[in-house]
This record gives sequence, C-alpha cells and structure tokens, in this order.
Amino acid sequence: MLSLKPISLKDANAFVTLLHRHHKRTAGHKFSISVWDGEVVRGVCIVGRPVARLLDDGWTLEVNRCCTDGVKNGCSMLYGAARRSAKAMGYKKIITYTLPSEGGVSLRASGWTDDGAAGGGNWNHGSRRRKDSLMQEVKTRWMANL
Repeated sequence: MLSLKPISLKDANAFVTLLHRHHKRTAGHKFSISVWDGEVVRGVCIVGRPVARLLDDGWTLEVNRCCTDGVKNGCSMLYGAARRSAKAMGYKKIITYTLPSEGGVSLRASGWTDDGAAGGGNWNHGSRRRKDSLMQEVKTRWMANL
C-alpha cells in the first residue's frame, strides 16, 4: 500500500537524477513529498516558486518536478498531495507544466485543470546559453485554484 512522506530536497533530487526522463535536479524548493511502498521510495514531487517570474506573485507555487518509477497511481498521489499541502499553507494557486507527449491523466485525476498552451521559444540569452531543447517546446500549463 502506498503512503506519503516528506523528503529532503537532497534525497528528492537524487531520485530525479536517477529516474526523470528529461529533467535534472532543481536548485531549490519550498517543500518536497515522496510516495513510498513499504520501505521503498517509489516517487517524488518537488514544489517551489514558479519559474516564470510573472507568475511568482507570492501566492502561487509550481510543481517543478514529479517523478516516479512507474508505480500505479504514484503521480496522482503526489500531485494531489502537493495541491492539498499548498492550500494548507495558504497559497492561492498551484501550477505545473507537461510536454505535448504527456497526457495529463494524473493531473486530471488529482483535481487539476488544463490552463492551455504555455512557453516555447528560445531560452538562450546573452551569457545564459541553454542546451536543453525541451525548454523550447510549447507545453501545457496545469493549474489548481486553492
């Protein structure tokens, strides 16, 4: 039976480094949550400030990483726990993004709504060169009003 537990950013990032399909570790967070099957961690969710500076209003959080080893219902549990935790902390909204190849079933199942297309374009700026081509794809923004 799956259960939720808090997890340090260091341990959550170690899990992301091992198993995330297309992203690396995060630099910081507000909190992180893990899903466990007995004594084994099966997934993590790292929640922090929104990456887009215009959305960083002090009342909004972003799920910066959600990563599981494929355990059934793991992502839904993590997204639902992130939403409930953010609400309990007094935040007004929580957001996250998915790639076009990701359907969003776990987000819908945990009470999030499709907020439309977002992002895309070139993230390279002067002295800050980006190599990650995923940053350039148009993504789907998901949100939950709290």
